[in-house]
Amino acid sequence: MVSSPEITQMFLLFADLISFHLEAVSDLEISELMLEEERHFSDELEARIQQRTHELEQKNEALASMNKELQAFAYISSHDLQEPLRKIQTFGSFILEKEFDNLSDNGKKYFQRMQDSAARMQSLINDLLAYSRTTYEDWTFEVTDLGRIVDDISEDLSDEIERKKVILEADMCTAKVITFQFRLLLHNLVANSVKFSKPDRAPHIKIKSRIAPASEIDHVELRENTEYCHITVSDNGIGFDEQYSEKIFGLFQRLHPRTEYEGTGIGLAIVRKIVENHNGVVTARSKPDMGSVFDIYIPAS
Repeated sequence: MVSSPEITQMFLLFADLISFHLEAVSDLEISELMLEEERHFSDELEARIQQRTHELEQKNEALASMNKELQAFAYISSHDLQEPLRKIQTFGSFILEKEFDNLSDNGKKYFQRMQDSAARMQSLINDLLAYSRTTYEDWTFEVTDLGRIVDDISEDLSDEIERKKVILEADMCTAKVITFQFRLLLHNLVANSVKFSKPDRAPHIKIKSRIAPASEIDHVELRENTEYCHITVSDNGIGFDEQYSEKIFGLFQRLHPRTEYEGTGIGLAIVRKIVENHNGVVTARSKPDMGSVFDIYIPAS
């Protein structure tokens, strides 16, 4: 006959065995529950990814549609809008040459205002067309001699440069840029310096460039371990209050009334858009009556 201690030990072992199996079953149930939760999470994550992908596709389609609209706008600007405007200017010039003396004093004044308005409209259309081109046209990056671009701009603005006795200095490097866009960028900055010059002082414009790593350039928006082409355009013009250093890059933003300085308020918006197309940064520094400095940073390669 089995002694009482032996029976007790057998029951204890049996109890341990049952406890072990119960724990194993419990662990298995927990594992299955966790697996089910993981599957649910995975399904939910996949659904979210699909939703985000669908939203991204919709945004890309909307962007493509906007680009088509911009192309249509560029076509309208260059043809449908400009053609009647050219006719207004042509007939207006004819009247000024042939019939101006037959107009009353008020008629002459109103007619001249009409011609001035037509010229401003032409300038606005040209600037809007230039802005739209920076958005939708094909971008081809080429290694470009920026000095040659400055020479071309100097030739384009030769009449104004000669009339105002502008001193233009340039020390430029080569950079990989969208050539036609960068030509427009520098043209706008130089033309801006000429326009906002002091009436009693010859404009002095300096354009310099250098290649430097981001670590040597004190600007928080530049990427580390990247070389940049740093371009500065400085002048001795009327300057502006530095609190407007961001505002001036907005579309149709002006700091001066049109009666003082002509313009559409688009030129510097084009500059910023072109710099962004090059994955770069543009900033402005100035003080009233102390000239202005524009700093442009674009990746060197």
